Amino acid sequence: MQIPATDRRSFLSACSKLGLAGTLFPGVLWAMAEGEPKKITVDMISQAAVIADVPIPDDDRQMMLRSLQDAAKGYEDIYNLHMENGVQPAMVFDPFITTDGKFEKTKRPMQMSPALPGLRAPKNIEDLAFANVRDLAELLRTRKVSSTALTQMYLERLKRYDPILLFVITLTEDRALAQAKEADRTIAAGKYRGPLHGIPWGAKDLLAVKGYKTTWGAAPYKDQIIDEDAMVVKRLDAAGAVLVAKLTLGALAEGDRWFGGVTRNPWNPDQGSSGSSAGPASATAAGCVGFAIGSETLGSISSPSTRCGCTGLRPTFGHVPRTGAMALSWSQDKLGPICRAVEDCALVLEVIQGPDGEDRSVQPAAFNWNSQDDWRKYRVGFLESEFKFDRAALEERVKNFRGITDEQKEQFIAAAEHDQKFNDAALATLRKMGVQMIPVELPKLPYQPMVTILDVEAAAAFDELTRSGRDKLMTSQGPSDWPNAFRTARFVPAVEYVQANRAKFMAMQQVAKVLEGFDVIVAPTNGEQLTVTNLTGHPALILPNGLRGEDAPPARKDQDGMVGNYGGPNTPVSLTFVGQLYGEAKLLCLARAYQNTTKFHLKHPQLKA
Repeated sequence: MQIPATDRRSFLSACSKLGLAGTLFPGVLWAMAEGEPKKITVDMISQAAVIADVPIPDDDRQMMLRSLQDAAKGYEDIYNLHMENGVQPAMVFDPFITTDGKFEKTKRPMQMSPALPGLRAPKNIEDLAFANVRDLAELLRTRKVSSTALTQMYLERLKRYDPILLFVITLTEDRALAQAKEADRTIAAGKYRGPLHGIPWGAKDLLAVKGYKTTWGAAPYKDQIIDEDAMVVKRLDAAGAVLVAKLTLGALAEGDRWFGGVTRNPWNPDQGSSGSSAGPASATAAGCVGFAIGSETLGSISSPSTRCGCTGLRPTFGHVPRTGAMALSWSQDKLGPICRAVEDCALVLEVIQGPDGEDRSVQPAAFNWNSQDDWRKYRVGFLESEFKFDRAALEERVKNFRGITDEQKEQFIAAAEHDQKFNDAALATLRKMGVQMIPVELPKLPYQPMVTILDVEAAAAFDELTRSGRDKLMTSQGPSDWPNAFRTARFVPAVEYVQANRAKFMAMQQVAKVLEGFDVIVAPTNGEQLTVTNLTGHPALILPNGLRGEDAPPARKDQDGMVGNYGGPNTPVSLTFVGQLYGEAKLLCLARAYQNTTKFHLKHPQLKA
């Protein structure tokens, strides 16, 4: 059998005709071939067959050789396209496909909460460092405070605290001061654009900003300039918001370690701020921006918002366009706000959501914020088993944590046991508010193996980094870090990637059925729901739920990151509210009521320059 093929498709087709499709074999064999053009030998076929666990008789190997050699001649053609990170695959994930519901398309006027009576500018502008967006907006609208003064204050704080917290990659000072000056001019002329007009904000440095470096937090890209503005940047510019800094992320959206160091937790600078939206959470918590934009693929808004005591919104997958943002996983990446208060998240989502004509995952779903909606009428569930401390279940779950020691796993479990009282108090508070919660459980499915989807898509997104060997420039090179994960993902069989997606579809169906009829689900942040809802695309709001006391298990000082340096006295804990797909309005309304009752968001760290 001779196949005069010149591309990878023919190479895989040849393998398919020989009964080898969907195994490790094609990828392994191709990786072993050397030279230009690629040369494949019978010995290579034998070695690849062992790795792929595919039995191939000796006679068949010789018969395969000619077909594979012909097919291999063109495998480089796709590589030579040099596809940029932003090129999307032909497949688009739609979390709504398994439901019978219909998202709202009709846009109605936003209904913010009333401005605080008697709100006035303080004598010292820095007294507004920790103010929420709603209050800052009213001061700017009524011209009691200027955007220029506010911007200069935040720029000064960024410069003062960055040496301690390492949350800035690039200050956008000239751009910010020009924007602030323009905001003051247009507001004075009566052309007020809305509640973000004149508000200083920070962008996770996976968002492209024209004229500035977009480093993705990684050494191989630390001098990269992308000559465009990400769509969320364009929309925030149009709303009059003022970009003051490009903030840190763990390298290629992993953890809090980037090429310049480890971004720190303002509550305890011995800790990392967690990740990967490390800088946005740290800077927001430290009162150095009015709000920030982060991203989440599997916990990157949830985790640093918890660590730093912020209020973070991970919107429904397909609600906010990712155009101009670094791609890690096309079927799981989401952009969202990290703020100090729930309503701030609503005001930001109002501006950044909706189709842009380029990110094909974004649906024409309307977001209609109504701060006065009656949350008492909502049907609310809570994940009963996740609110109970179950050591055996937790020990089973931490087995899936990559790259940590048994001691670190034990520390995580000890902190979870200590934090149980905060979960109990949250349920008690909600009941006292009059929320009638119905116990609910997530389907029992093997969710962790579905994360293979993320790993494979990430390896494809950074294929050239791996093949070029530039992955050696990455700061972290451990077993659980991206360089090794990208290499390992190349050995995932194509069939197993498809099977994981089929399992994900089953999960979407079953989770949708469980959540049917509920407006909001209340959950602990660090439970299994974090993985589940990232897979299914459901929105989540993470908000502060208190501070650990002096009796909390101490945090380590020799390890940084979510697991290796977890908890500790006087550090924040969080609570999560999960909503229906595109159900952010109700999710935020109930969460705001809880936040206004507990007032944990009004606490802030005591920083020392």
